[in-house]
Amino acid sequence: MSEETVDKKSMPLLDHLVELRTRLIYSLAGFVAMFLVSFVFAQDIYDFFVRPLARALEGQDGARLIFTALYEPFLAQIKVAFYTALFFAFPIISIQVWMFVAPGLYQNEKRAFLPFLFATPILFFIGGALVYFFIMPLAWDFFLTFQTLGVDGALPIQVEPKVDQYLTLVLRLIFAFGLAFELPVFLMLLARAGLVTSSGLAAKRKYAIVGVFVIAAIITPPDVVSQIGLAIPIIILYELSIVGARLIEKKRTQQHDDDYEDAGPAPDNPAA
Repeated sequence: MSEETVDKKSMPLLDHLVELRTRLIYSLAGFVAMFLVSFVFAQDIYDFFVRPLARALEGQDGARLIFTALYEPFLAQIKVAFYTALFFAFPIISIQVWMFVAPGLYQNEKRAFLPFLFATPILFFIGGALVYFFIMPLAWDFFLTFQTLGVDGALPIQVEPKVDQYLTLVLRLIFAFGLAFELPVFLMLLARAGLVTSSGLAAKRKYAIVGVFVIAAIITPPDVVSQIGLAIPIIILYELSIVGARLIEKKRTQQHDDDYEDAGPAPDNPAA
């Protein structure tokens, strides 16, 4: 037995269920702990989300956020704490998933899977940061251009965002971009499993580009800035996924050649 051997012997079904329950309990405990901490700082986190809008409204008289239901700010803080806890508890949850799955993997499978485990939260964070520091300021400036002063007897049109609606929009953008940035992880895993090939991905490039713009139009606000801001990075990530798939195929071919050389030539067939 070499590195292809799994770490542990096969366990009975009951032991697997007990192990699964333990990992679920640890995951839930980690999420609850993060939720409680996030709820304590929920107002500060919400203020952080509001900062791009505050910058866009800077200098405008009467700029404010409103709420029309008495419980709306409280529910907004609950939502902030929930999604913040979900983000920060992801490493804990992924570690528990890894600890449950790892004993059944070969050593080479572990080495292949670990990079994707680390890349997932990093790519999600990059997508969320792109939204916060680039897309949101541009989108808010675009939407604010539709305000009017109400001259010649017309009523002015002035933005007064609702607390919950603004938070929903921000979280929708952050999670849309964050999940979209997981595309390389998803495609590379499919390539490693042999379900997709680099040539197949390249051949479907034009369909992928059209699909990206359609998805961007659905999950982003109805403005060109957000849609292009999501579509272009995804297209770039798609191209990088093709390159990654080629590297995986090249490595797989090299490994196959090495195994063939290690096996040595086939023995000669003795003459009858």
